Amino acid sequence: MLAGTAVLVTGAAVALAAAGGQGTAGPKGDGTAVTPVGYKVTPAGHQVQLGNLPLNAVLSPDRSMLLVSNAGQGTQSLQVVDPADSEVVQTLSYPSPQAVFTGLAFSPDGKRAYASGGGREIIHTYDVSGGRLTETAPVKLPTKNPDGKAVNMYPAGIAVTPDGKRLVVADRLADAATVVTLADGSTQTVAVGHAPYAVALAENGRTAFVTNQGGDTVSVLDIGGDKPEVRSAVKVGTHPNAVVAGPGQDTLYVADGDSDEVSVIDVPTRKVTRTLSLAPYRNAPVGSNPDALALSEDGRQLYVANAGNNDIAVIDLKRGRTAGLIPTAWYPTAVVPLDGKLYVTNAKGLGAGPNNGPGHPDPTSTAPQSPDQYSGSMMKGTLSAIPLDGGDRQLRRWTRTVVANNGFDEGNSPRAVGAVVPRRVGERTPIKHVIYVVKENRTYDQEFGSLKKGNGDASLNLFGDESAPNARALQRRFVTLDNFYADAEVSAQGWNWTVAANSNPYSEQGWPANYSGRNHSYPSENGDPAIAPNRDPDHAYLWQRLDDKGVSFRNYGFYVNADASGQAVAEDPVLNAGTDHGFGPYNLSCPDSAGTFPARSKTCGSPRIEEWKKEFTQYEKDGNLPAFEMVRLPNDHTSGTRAGMPTPQAYVADNDWALGQLVDAVSHSPFWKSTAIFVTEDDAQNGPDHVDAHRTISQVISPYTQTGRVDSTFYSTASMVRTIELLLGLRPMTQFDAYATPMVNSFTARPDDTPYDAVKPTTDLTAVNTVNSPMAGVSARQDLTKEDQIDERTFNEAIWKSVRGAKSVMPAPRHDLYGAVPDDQAAELEDDD
Repeated sequence: MLAGTAVLVTGAAVALAAAGGQGTAGPKGDGTAVTPVGYKVTPAGHQVQLGNLPLNAVLSPDRSMLLVSNAGQGTQSLQVVDPADSEVVQTLSYPSPQAVFTGLAFSPDGKRAYASGGGREIIHTYDVSGGRLTETAPVKLPTKNPDGKAVNMYPAGIAVTPDGKRLVVADRLADAATVVTLADGSTQTVAVGHAPYAVALAENGRTAFVTNQGGDTVSVLDIGGDKPEVRSAVKVGTHPNAVVAGPGQDTLYVADGDSDEVSVIDVPTRKVTRTLSLAPYRNAPVGSNPDALALSEDGRQLYVANAGNNDIAVIDLKRGRTAGLIPTAWYPTAVVPLDGKLYVTNAKGLGAGPNNGPGHPDPTSTAPQSPDQYSGSMMKGTLSAIPLDGGDRQLRRWTRTVVANNGFDEGNSPRAVGAVVPRRVGERTPIKHVIYVVKENRTYDQEFGSLKKGNGDASLNLFGDESAPNARALQRRFVTLDNFYADAEVSAQGWNWTVAANSNPYSEQGWPANYSGRNHSYPSENGDPAIAPNRDPDHAYLWQRLDDKGVSFRNYGFYVNADASGQAVAEDPVLNAGTDHGFGPYNLSCPDSAGTFPARSKTCGSPRIEEWKKEFTQYEKDGNLPAFEMVRLPNDHTSGTRAGMPTPQAYVADNDWALGQLVDAVSHSPFWKSTAIFVTEDDAQNGPDHVDAHRTISQVISPYTQTGRVDSTFYSTASMVRTIELLLGLRPMTQFDAYATPMVNSFTARPDDTPYDAVKPTTDLTAVNTVNSPMAGVSARQDLTKEDQIDERTFNEAIWKSVRGAKSVMPAPRHDLYGAVPDDQAAELEDDD
């Protein structure tokens, strides 16, 4: 049953216009920031820099050590923090393929510590003495099942039994749990639910509760006998992650990461007795994304880290409702109460900022660089030490801050120009057809820096009128969007944001290991219910919402893979039913447009745009163009300077020529007067940009946007999704698209129906890299079979040198955690790094 739904804002609560006044994304130089979606970040308390993507923190039994795991894409680490002054006193580094993950635990006597090793299939072990860790021999987990088949256990959450003799491990990618006898390292493994994440012990260590993050259950294990046995499964909310036991261990609290709730389990009966809502306002869609829990020292309050809303919810357990909210930095992941303070780890700190140099990292060497050098890992995590001595008055002030930061108190009427984008779902619009084009991994400055319109840096422009004439002409002629941000750092998150307006905790925790060779599966673009960021995984994506409403759609390349015959197939049956199986999936050996594409594979079929045009011509003939088309054009990703593959300029030209032909075809068709074409990248990756590493390419192409104006409104991926939803009559999927400013300022009520004539790039579409191309050897070692399984830092350097010359120096990505600092402090900060 639902108990005590928190209503923090009683009026209209969807902030459709709030983000427009936020300026630009990134750190602001005063200890605050703005996230790419537009939320303001104003963390309470004292801030300390941590490593890359801190995901968990635990307190030692004697309360003298705070142990933090940093599990990001770059160098992972464990850090020991002294709570007395919140300073990091020890860092144990784990460069890839070494790894740590979320699981952390101390032995009951505090003399030993344990950390899960993720894709290394081990549990790290440590001696604890004098406030420091000394690593000892790891515990090795099984690598084969009883049938002899290889398994990937990927240990996540761990818990030590009260007698200190055994360790219970959640095996995230094996759908299992393992009980380790610490004396001899022997293991016993049992199957649980999908993607188990965290472990809590009760009944004096005889019973283990394991959250199944990929589903909606908590597995109950009897570990008191000779071998562990699963006794039952308790149904909770969607994608449960963190779990904590109450005083006396007769109550468990479970964070339901994608239904924005806490499930309260009665241990003796194994039943949910209460469900505590984390919705920030009445009828809020999901998006709070709770991912960490802790009980106050007196047991009267539950602290919940809402990763999506950048806050800690303080729940009054007696009343069963949220008493208030505490602002954190971006993406809080752990909360630890101690001596009147809260210690909160923030995975993304204050965000990215510009990455155009000068400053660190130093890319002057052409040798392979550390993976800590691009958008996926340039952001530093932080620790917030928050005093709680301000009482109810301070909590009320903090709550008002969170409400203002996230726009929970704003009205629900966007600033409209003309009458094209509906102000509310169901209102009339002249737009009857939406085409959504998603490309791969470019920043604004890489393609539009020299446009001479908008906020560009010409020195960073790599692809000009010779290789991207259509994108640049469309940006000039229709609307120039120079303040648009990808809500993701990389493709694994980006595709989730592109079609579901969120990237959930499972994906946020898993992609760094996948990208850095640490043995995690790709948490995106597939049918795994664990990655679906919504209360109901079967209704999490745009196409599912359209199908629910009976709105027609056609898919060209989204969320598909090639079958044995080369046909594109989607795992989701709803998407597969609307998919053109002849339109090729992501494959850099297949052309977007050029029939003479040099790397063309035998399984490619027609160039992507030719396949799309074939169906579009038939829709013209029959007069039945679907209301929504999704078109994937991936080749602006490029293959760097890999020998035998197209040059970066040729790849971008191939991609640009495809886009130009698509707009040409639509604008010369009867559908032009009622169509809007939206174009963006799934993410910005590590291309240089002088505003923020998340700033990317965005275009809105329609008779109603053919104005030649510059629109510098703060927009993001969620804004584009929200605009599409309003045009197609869909309600927001999450709090993020509900909040994001619709792209209304890009439209005018006075259409210009002049068609667009595509321009073929002058770049040689058949040009290929040679063994003498800059950094060809480095590029040859990159894995390009799937998006972004590469060292993006060296990959982008190769592209830069290919365009600008082998001896040119790519501007260094720059990240200033707290904004610009005086020169005399720079050395001190670098020493701290």
